[in-house]
Amino acid sequence: MSATDLGPYALLLLVGFLPNEIWRWLGIVLARGLDEDADIVVWVRAMATAVLAAVIARIIVVPPGALAGVALPVRIAAMAIGFAGFLALRRSPFAGIVIGEAALLIGAALFY
Repeated sequence: MSATDLGPYALLLLVGFLPNEIWRWLGIVLARGLDEDADIVVWVRAMATAVLAAVIARIIVVPPGALAGVALPVRIAAMAIGFAGFLALRRSPFAGIVIGEAALLIGAALFY
């Protein structure tokens, strides 16, 4: 791999990763002394959860790319199965993602 092949990756790091990482670290530094039960912290956590839920719902209802080739009932079922796995395995996000992805792949293979 030559230096010119690394150009897009360097650009992605410079423009995509670093600007976001600066805000994450600043958030960590500023949030150190905050009480987790403070109203503002609870509100920010609720807003972040709502935004994430909206993004997930949009991806399920109006899927991008190859996911558009999977039927809506399969996508909804995979999401529900992943959420059930999340709840069943001590609220583990990793377990929910793996189970939901497996359900999506199995459903896509069975119905197409």
